[in-house]
Amino acid sequence: MTDVVKLTKLKFPDSQGDGSRRSGTHLYNGGPRETAAPDSLSGIKAASLQPGELDRLYLSLAEVTPENHPRTARLLASSTRKTAQKVIEEAGEVALETVKHHDRGIVRESADLLYHLVALWHRAGIDPADVWIEMRRRADTLGIAEKLPKVRRRGRPARIQQE
Repeated sequence: MTDVVKLTKLKFPDSQGDGSRRSGTHLYNGGPRETAAPDSLSGIKAASLQPGELDRLYLSLAEVTPENHPRTARLLASSTRKTAQKVIEEAGEVALETVKHHDRGIVRESADLLYHLVALWHRAGIDPADVWIEMRRRADTLGIAEKLPKVRRRGRPARIQQE
């Protein structure tokens, strides 16, 4: 049996951590793997790593076949453009459910959005750990993992310099 969790066996994450990555080491297909973490994060301990739900989904995508998950296999076999369109579509559905004040719909559509976003990361070769590292970098810089200010151009706010 493989260490990779199957899509049908995904469990809700526990409430112990914030789900962010704090090191350049993480689990990948059942074993440790190094990533290029920014220098500002190099002192963070690997012991704080716990795979989150998005990490489990990402790892599970490597095991998808048309036989075990036909819809996901079709998505992964589709073009980058189609996958990106699905991300946009799901984001719009989250927004629509929000303006309708449909809490359960927001939850369902958010899960769809995250699923398609992880599929897009997979297609692009983006490891979720890289996203968590960027979020941690922003939180360390700004106090919260918010969007960085835009680059200063003739009177606009200055962007925080990336390291």
